[in-house]
Amino acid sequence: MSLSGTILALIRHGQTEWNRQGRLQGSSDVPLNDIGRRQVRASARALATQDWSAVVTSPLIRARQSAAIIAGELSMGTPAVFAGLRERTYGEAEGLTREDAARRWTAGDYPGQEDLTDLGKRGIAALDAVAHHHPGTAIVVVTHGALIRAVLTGLHSEPVPRIANGAVSTVELTAGAWRVHSVNVAHRAGGGPVALSASSTE
Repeated sequence: MSLSGTILALIRHGQTEWNRQGRLQGSSDVPLNDIGRRQVRASARALATQDWSAVVTSPLIRARQSAAIIAGELSMGTPAVFAGLRERTYGEAEGLTREDAARRWTAGDYPGQEDLTDLGKRGIAALDAVAHHHPGTAIVVVTHGALIRAVLTGLHSEPVPRIANGAVSTVELTAGAWRVHSVNVAHRAGGGPVALSASSTE
């Protein structure tokens, strides 16, 4: 890839059992399931066609496991952890399905939930920190769906779909400004990339 700035590939971790069940995870530490591991390997193999300088990750186990798989596929060292890449906290709704949470709190105002605007600001600050540590390089960033979507919503002029497990979005920092290159590109094992539309679900 041709670099004019710092490129970040933002990857949502692979599927967990809570993802499969439609439960809100947030800060809960839930590991990958077998499907999630396969999703991440497919994304890693697609990334292997380009040159990357490092892999970094959220501190939550589903992201760290995903990052370790990607780093292994790319023959890279242990991923560095950036605390700011952690997922949005959903407060009292964590562990509930989206349907159960919606019945309890019809306005979606879960007690203890992190504000979306604050999430977007935290996400951008985390990407700024990654770019500061790796200027002028290409970095794989393993993080979470709500954080990626909040960041892209703040940077992108078009609607941003729900981010799929294992999907890749790319952004670039050039002359102090972030620019979005791609959004929510999923890679299927044995197949090519699939760009997911704004109507796609997890």
